Amino acid sequence: MLCCPICGGPLSLGDKTARCANNHSFDIAREGYVNLLRSGKSGDLIGDSKDSARSRRDFLNKEYYAPLKDALVSLFAGRSGTVLDICCGEGYYTAALGANPGLDLYGFDISKEMIRLAAKRGGAVYFVANLSSIPVADRSFDWAIHLFAPFHEKEFSRVLKPGGSLYTVVPGSRHLWGLKAKLYDTPYLNDEALPETRLLTLKSKQKVTASITLETAQDIEAVFRMTPYYYRTGQKDKAKLDGLNSLKTEIEFVIAEYAKT
Repeated sequence: MLCCPICGGPLSLGDKTARCANNHSFDIAREGYVNLLRSGKSGDLIGDSKDSARSRRDFLNKEYYAPLKDALVSLFAGRSGTVLDICCGEGYYTAALGANPGLDLYGFDISKEMIRLAAKRGGAVYFVANLSSIPVADRSFDWAIHLFAPFHEKEFSRVLKPGGSLYTVVPGSRHLWGLKAKLYDTPYLNDEALPETRLLTLKSKQKVTASITLETAQDIEAVFRMTPYYYRTGQKDKAKLDGLNSLKTEIEFVIAEYAKT
């Protein structure tokens, strides 16, 4: 399934290295992942930092987003085939899907720290890569999932088999409404805009909603940092969260299925 990022040939995975027929080799880390990202920068300097990755892992481990995880697991119940988790982060959703014995899971992210944490969860073959040039074979996956990440229709279409599907997730209109109501005098609804693509066909969509209570100040800060609001909000509004030790809020997600014909 994996391809050499240098020559494009198939990679064979050994105990300690992944190697192609042209003898390009890549070390398999002790956690079990392989770094296939071609970059002049150190892998530790690309993508999320260690603190950011661990904060996300700790937040998701508290199961605040279990309704979305359960909805994704339900979508694949009883299915058998190959699944690619695009920009899988620290593997919360990937590992849950990987518990289905009929599914062969692969997950990647540009952040080496995210993939290091994901590999510790298990349930998939994990690798470091860029979504603009995914080192996997053409038409090799039955399904792909894509949560809260940039949309690259050419690559997504390339990796799917004919008849395969991509499940992409975007925030619902009232996602984290309780948080936004605390931050802003006039909170706004999300537009629920789905990615537009000419290479894939929108087949269906469903909404996942729930109410949660964030139980600590650290959890409130963690979920805030996971949103684009964090970088768009001034210090005066950010300060409105100071002193909050719990917060009730809605969570809402839209899961859209795109088919490759």
